[in-house]
Amino acid sequence: MHELSIATSIVETVLQEMQRRQLPAVETIAVRVGALSGVVPEALEFSFSAIINGTPLAGTRLAIEQVPLQGKCRNCGLDFSVVEFIFACPHCRSGQIEITKGEELEIAYLEVSS
Repeated sequence: MHELSIATSIVETVLQEMQRRQLPAVETIAVRVGALSGVVPEALEFSFSAIINGTPLAGTRLAIEQVPLQGKCRNCGLDFSVVEFIFACPHCRSGQIEITKGEELEIAYLEVSS
């Protein structure tokens, strides 16, 4: 259950940012979670909601954007969606693939009250 440590890291990062920038209450924390990140979005959401009680982030919504896998063929240059974790170019069938999206795990933005 590494989602608990990830949620803890998100909370610590946002609290530091709130203090550093003197931000008002944070309404939403948006995170991008790639298909290859190994993170279960539901577990991350549950962990986040469990640890924010009693912090300045109580009531803050965690918005999770799931990023699908995208690849680029090193053989023919085609950009394509990787479906069902089949890492082969749909055009030339090459296995020489560069993953271009889907490994992300990042805080994308914060929405604060005005």
